[in-house]
Amino acid sequence: MSVFHLPRSRTYWSRECRVSQVADIMSRDRWEEIKHFIHFCDNAAPSSGDKLFKVRSLIDSLLPKFQALPQDQMLSIVEQMVPFKGRSSLKQYIPKKPYKWGYKIFVLCDTKGLVHSFDIFSGKTDPAPGQADIGESGNVVLKLAQVIHGTVNQLLYFDEWFSSLDLFVALANKGIPALGTVRENCLRGCTFSADAEMKKKGRGTFEEQEAVVDGVEVRAVKWFDNRGVIVASTFASAQPVSSVERWDKRLKQNVSVECPSIIGLHNKFMGGADALDALIAQYRIHIRSKKYYHRLFFHFVDMVIVNSWLLYRRDCESLCVPRKLQKDLLAFRISVARALCMQGKDLSRKRGPPSLDVESEFEKKKHRGPAKAIPTQEVRSDAVGHWPVVERERQRCKHPKCKGQTVFKCSKCNVHLCLNKNHNCFREFHE
Repeated sequence: MSVFHLPRSRTYWSRECRVSQVADIMSRDRWEEIKHFIHFCDNAAPSSGDKLFKVRSLIDSLLPKFQALPQDQMLSIVEQMVPFKGRSSLKQYIPKKPYKWGYKIFVLCDTKGLVHSFDIFSGKTDPAPGQADIGESGNVVLKLAQVIHGTVNQLLYFDEWFSSLDLFVALANKGIPALGTVRENCLRGCTFSADAEMKKKGRGTFEEQEAVVDGVEVRAVKWFDNRGVIVASTFASAQPVSSVERWDKRLKQNVSVECPSIIGLHNKFMGGADALDALIAQYRIHIRSKKYYHRLFFHFVDMVIVNSWLLYRRDCESLCVPRKLQKDLLAFRISVARALCMQGKDLSRKRGPPSLDVESEFEKKKHRGPAKAIPTQEVRSDAVGHWPVVERERQRCKHPKCKGQTVFKCSKCNVHLCLNKNHNCFREFHE
């Protein structure tokens, strides 16, 4: 259903817009029954104040699998919106997001979008066990950073909503170097020029400040492009300075602008969440439901598919498989769907409508009254000497599920079989 988008789920079984890849798998009533009754917890059990108790078991089963995935060196923590406009106390409104209404999820992923951990926002975020309380945004980062292995010297990136000096210090004490944009009022002891003053000096102007908190050195750089942006880090600084191309409206041509190293690192390795959102949005499951937690369940299905595809691409690259022989996300998603649809099916049967088992059907027919014996399958299908002859008396056709009477009889099998423009039981009986 994520590949063939229709406005209503019932339309997949309709006469006008029937989709055989969906309608042939199960009936419409069976599908609606499954969607109506699917749940992930005992509704009679106490919720203990957990707003996510409806999907808590699903979250607890996914997190260990995500956390066990091999990690790259560059990791980032960002916000992700799950589109939802129904009634729910978990629904958030963020005007700067492409999807402004929905559930907010904090995601730890790499630069390609591979998810290693997540946390659904359900209100105030308490500090993780054994961690200091450094504010709601900082607690989220420390909670997700618990799964960082540290075997390849991971570097952690995040945006200004999470950044604070206390967070940089807490991560440094855990041995995790960090980098992120930050608001100027969150940098105690660091002052920068106003945007108006830096604009007079021209694009590419930057200033660097240093702050030492509890023995941890934090460097902050303000760079002016179209506007001023401040980036702080415990492992990077402004040097070395490189150059980037920017369009000059006055000169109407590209010009070279100085760019500090810390800015380039942020722009290069903070795109993991955007890549994840773009991959999920391509073939998102759009199924309407009155239950608020169904939207989260469908989103996790999309997230798992994208994660699986990214791991598949990683394995293909390690095995030196050419890019043209690798499946794209659509082909991979279709192959997963087909494999799930064929699970438990008898693959030895031929394609097409199910073939009739003549012997079993004939036994059912014998119980309804006396019936003449029929030859075995080997005799019926040997294609030797089976000629239709015309008898004077009509008799009931011996082909299963045929109630007609005919004068045609097989000369070898000695049974009556229909043979006319509407029914060709003679041929079907001998196939």
